Amino acid sequence: MSVVQLHGRGSKSGSRATVVAALDIGSTKICCIIAEVQPPKQRGQVDPRQLLKVIGFGQTLSRGVRSGAIVDVNDAECAIRLAVDAAERMASVAINDVYVSVSGGRPQSHCHSGRVRTQTGVVSPRDIENAVSAALTQVSVGKRTLMHLAPVGHKLDGVANILSPLGMHGEELVSDIGVTTIEPTYLRNLALAVERAHLRAIGYIVAPYAAAKSALTADEFALGSLVVDMGGALTSIGLFNNGQLVAADSVPLGGLHVTNDIAQGLSTTIAHAERMKTLWGNVLPDGHGEREMLAVPMLGERGVDTVQKVPKSHLTNILRPRLEEIFELVRDKISTPAFSGQGQGRVVLTGGGSQLSGIRELATAVLGCQVRLGQAAPLAGLPDHARHAGFTVAAGTLCYAAQPDKHYAVPQEAAVAFQRAQMGYVRRVGQWLAEAL
Repeated sequence: MSVVQLHGRGSKSGSRATVVAALDIGSTKICCIIAEVQPPKQRGQVDPRQLLKVIGFGQTLSRGVRSGAIVDVNDAECAIRLAVDAAERMASVAINDVYVSVSGGRPQSHCHSGRVRTQTGVVSPRDIENAVSAALTQVSVGKRTLMHLAPVGHKLDGVANILSPLGMHGEELVSDIGVTTIEPTYLRNLALAVERAHLRAIGYIVAPYAAAKSALTADEFALGSLVVDMGGALTSIGLFNNGQLVAADSVPLGGLHVTNDIAQGLSTTIAHAERMKTLWGNVLPDGHGEREMLAVPMLGERGVDTVQKVPKSHLTNILRPRLEEIFELVRDKISTPAFSGQGQGRVVLTGGGSQLSGIRELATAVLGCQVRLGQAAPLAGLPDHARHAGFTVAAGTLCYAAQPDKHYAVPQEAAVAFQRAQMGYVRRVGQWLAEAL
């Protein structure tokens, strides 16, 4: 089937550039990665992580971004320029097109089913098109922007989890389509900051999907898994099954909130609170002894005499309630109908906030399922300091840039309906927003 490009124009088949770039605009850091896409040595399905060779890497502190949204375009533009310039200098390559990760925008997901009778008893392309059309008639994006539209699975005469029913015998075909949307104003401002840095966003990917592209194994993608990416200001959630994104959502809490809790609880600076969290943060009640003490400089004071001594267990008592709150909110999100289905028994934690000691055990206790810690994909040429969970989204966005998703061909009638629904936004922001071709 042909491909429907939901956002950006991308590269045409057979003319894809050998150099791709990914831009991760987060609340704590902005990261740009440039890589060469090596031609596969054999035909067939190839893991894009094996085809990438990183040639440029740039990172800077995030400015003009709050809770995943652009709040100051000028500051965000400057930060993007710094990260991109550092990556270009390292790669000795100038880039114009980038794939951008989307962490904010309050993503929403819905799954719609289309049921049809096969025309001849054997599933034909026309039958699949009719089933997809029946599912898409239930889709109402309203004023939201369509980010991802992909098949979740098929049922044929009651037999579920069929990936490709074409040519199979059956009387009744049911196609499930997953739809993920975000707030359009978020994407407009994000695209504005990117364009003012003289770049063109040719593709967008929601943060949990990017994290999954980097951290999940092939079996976890196929059998179903839940990805929880713990960012600076947001915790993003993505459910995956049969290799597809089923649902996405986010919680408005992250690592910055934990840092602020430490700064307020110990009356110290934000910088020292972040340092304490990184060096000594432990969420297990018995992780520290009462006799182990920390020297904490008091806020607004100077000199060694203004340093207070607190037990390390006090730091745990500050960290644990906030992280419990985050996981409880995640638990509430994944209990909604959008996240029903396979994959909730396996959780993969990613993001900078997942590096605290004991967080795996805490997540297991709150979520009540198997939890493992994910890491950024070990891409060739990636700097050593970027090979940890804090760069999972950036690495996953690069993997997506090397091998963008192929979606169902949207039937002509449904494509026209999508185009009309979002034409007002397309006129205002041109190539920034989703187009249904």
